Amino acid sequence: MAIIKHPLATEKSIRQIESENKLVFVVDSKAKKAEIKAELERILSTKVLTVNTFNGPDGEKRAYVRFATPAIDIATRLGLM
Repeated sequence: MAIIKHPLATEKSIRQIESENKLVFVVDSKAKKAEIKAELERILSTKVLTVNTFNGPDGEKRAYVRFATPAIDIATRLGLM
């Protein structure tokens, strides 16, 4: 089971990169916040400060992740910018 499915590149998520130092990821619907945090720290080799989750009406779960390092750098590495 893949916990992190893919990063989300919507207009709102791009604004959050710039204003709140957050990236948005689509995650497995059964994933817990601690699991999401551990997986992202392992994959991206950076410190995660907070993870907030949102269960959308379409059944898609999103994780709003705030990083200690600039999110714009991480987004560039992931090819979002």
